[in-house]
Amino acid sequence: MQLDAMNERLKQAATALAAALKKSDNRIVFAESCTAGLVSATLAGVPGISAYHCGSAVTYRNDTKARWLGVSEATLNNKGAVSRETAMQMASGVLQKTPEADVAVSVTGHLGPNAPNELDGVIWIGTATRPAAASSVSIRLRELEPTNSDRLFRQTFAACLVLQTALAACENQ
Repeated sequence: MQLDAMNERLKQAATALAAALKKSDNRIVFAESCTAGLVSATLAGVPGISAYHCGSAVTYRNDTKARWLGVSEATLNNKGAVSRETAMQMASGVLQKTPEADVAVSVTGHLGPNAPNELDGVIWIGTATRPAAASSVSIRLRELEPTNSDRLFRQTFAACLVLQTALAACENQ
């Protein structure tokens, strides 16, 4: 798949999420690491989304994850930034810091280049909803799109998966 086609899928996912947020009257917030704000920026391109989109904390570095979102240093040191535990703590942390939000979705991953082989193309997406439910999913991008190791493509692909996960979380809310 080419980047142009992936960008179109990304816009479609944002439009679908916006419709679900409006239908459910939920508000959403994101915590993004490897996508560096692309999820939020894409959703912000949908007209009228400001009624439902609270924002995004872009926490690229571990210290920022810990200080802004409350991800425990023990988790970061023992499990790593690219882990189920970190994704869940990011989602829970950003939801806690955003009282008006009903749903939070986080993403952390290693999109390369120079990623350790076991983490290359791995992302973790965490969700948290009110009252107090949390879950996560691990996705290995290179298994879904094995021929494309371009960083921008992977960021776009990851952002699309985050929006699809957010849509599922809103529909189950």
